[in-house]
Amino acid sequence: MSMNLVTLLYLAASVCFIQALKGLSHPTTSIRGNLFGMAGMAIAVLTTAALIVQLAGGRALGLGWVLLGLLVGGTAGTIMARRVEMTKMPELVAFMHSMIGLAAVFIGVAAVAEPHAFGIAARGEPIPAGNRLELFLGAAIGAITFSGSVIAFGKLSGKYKFRLFQGAPVVFAGQHKLNLVLGLLTIALGLLFMATENWAAFFAMLALAFVMGVLIIIPIGGADMPVVVSMLNSYSGWAAAGIGFSLNNSMLIIAGSLVGSSGAILSYIMCKAMNRSFFNVILGGFGGDAGAAVSQSAVQRSVKSGSADDAAFVLSNAETVVIVPGYGLAVARAQHAVKELAAKLTEKGVTVKYAIHPVAGRMPGHMNVLLAEAEVPYDQVFEMEDINGEFGQADVAIVLGANDVVNPAALQKGSPIYGMPILEAYKAKTVIVNKRSMAAGYAGLDNELFYMDKTMMVFGDAKKVVEEMVRAVE
Repeated sequence: MSMNLVTLLYLAASVCFIQALKGLSHPTTSIRGNLFGMAGMAIAVLTTAALIVQLAGGRALGLGWVLLGLLVGGTAGTIMARRVEMTKMPELVAFMHSMIGLAAVFIGVAAVAEPHAFGIAARGEPIPAGNRLELFLGAAIGAITFSGSVIAFGKLSGKYKFRLFQGAPVVFAGQHKLNLVLGLLTIALGLLFMATENWAAFFAMLALAFVMGVLIIIPIGGADMPVVVSMLNSYSGWAAAGIGFSLNNSMLIIAGSLVGSSGAILSYIMCKAMNRSFFNVILGGFGGDAGAAVSQSAVQRSVKSGSADDAAFVLSNAETVVIVPGYGLAVARAQHAVKELAAKLTEKGVTVKYAIHPVAGRMPGHMNVLLAEAEVPYDQVFEMEDINGEFGQADVAIVLGANDVVNPAALQKGSPIYGMPILEAYKAKTVIVNKRSMAAGYAGLDNELFYMDKTMMVFGDAKKVVEEMVRAVE
């Protein structure tokens, strides 16, 4: 196989990856995007395997181990993808990011130990300074990605008692200064490795990078997890790109750069949607009030509550209904019941639309994926900026398992979520809110929407409540 052919095949794989990102930008083209991504990865893997055989002089030297790794990894990935619940998808994404980071670390260590095996330097010759810089950057970013993703996994899961895995921010005096010192030490050790090829400096740099990953994520509260997920996605891409430069592998460079840049753009979009500083988040809340989103003890107040039958009566007599799904909907697995309710209302001549907040759920696009799984028509699903202007004319806004993304506290100066764009459900003529209890949302704030005269609370499991509404709709 000539290098011209290898370059051509890698270029074809790169085009597939670009088309995959383009396709995944909208639900209607997401299936096509996934197919492009799979095709691109298949081309890249097969080309690389053929190149390994060629470089080994026609002998499948070590290729058996590569194939075994592909088989084990592919099998594990298939099983996990088939078994994972929609509510656990954010944890799965965080786990995948951690594996990419760890892979970058392992490749970096192997390249430093046996540079001749990767074609970086001849046996016995020192690694070129440029390659040492690339190995330092790729391995350091990979280490930060791994440990940070592990902490994010624990925070997203919410079932571990270990303090660092809990949703509340972990802050302590001098935290930002410590992060700064460790960051500078990590860079200094990396530059020392680049200048002297000192193994001790390389591994000390890795150790500090692992610690940095933990310290960057622990001060970020659970409410900011969608931003963290997209940020770690970006980090994993840059780690892969850094290792790609070290190995002179154009495919890794291109794929890593695509993931890194798209993740960074998505992180910026998420920060804007939550009124968070992009640089504060990527630096672990540096310069910000990391502990702002803490629980508040709400004064006991009365709310107007009703039954599923009451809610069904209101919905049946409406002309326009806007459904606002949240994480509680995902936990209850109520998306199919909601689709059935919308279908019944549509049959009665009611106009039904879904309003999606960019950070609803625990990862970017969580609600879009949830509704797509239930095969909700895409023309009924609207993003926040497209639907907010319609709440004022809507007869009913029904909020299912959402809290912070509809909290009018975002309009009040001094609130921890002040300035965060929200879905303006409070403007609807009638508001129906389904929750299990009056517990605060992930940001730990009481929600004034629940106490409005126009609001009716319907307590209970979302799936059970919506199914009762479906039966009650005449």
